[in-house]
Amino acid sequence: MVILFDRFNLPEDIYEIIFATEQQRIVGKLLIDELKRHEGEMGKTEMSMFATALHEGNLITVLDTPQYKGKKVKISYNKRQFYDRILTPMKAMGLIDYDLYKKTYRISDKFNKAMIKVGLMWLRELR
Repeated sequence: MVILFDRFNLPEDIYEIIFATEQQRIVGKLLIDELKRHEGEMGKTEMSMFATALHEGNLITVLDTPQYKGKKVKISYNKRQFYDRILTPMKAMGLIDYDLYKKTYRISDKFNKAMIKVGLMWLRELR
């Protein structure tokens, strides 16, 4: 996944930098919120139940985007696209970590470490 941003117009919301569409931003934020509700870690079954609730349109949330601010909205997102466009890229970037032994997903700080590494790579290029 490629992240493009303008350092002079950096948005306040990290999800606007990571995801291309508004719908992806909403679903990505919902996923992190769901992980936080489960103390930062969810099993495969819980993740599947979350993806199914999204797929069936059973997830109701209050959005913080300007056009829907404060309104309860039903969110629907295709289950396969959830795994392909939300969860897998978040794992690849280091926002979410998957433990093969425990079979759990957890919020990770590896994204931060990767961004520091990118900055150091750029400093080496300058020298």
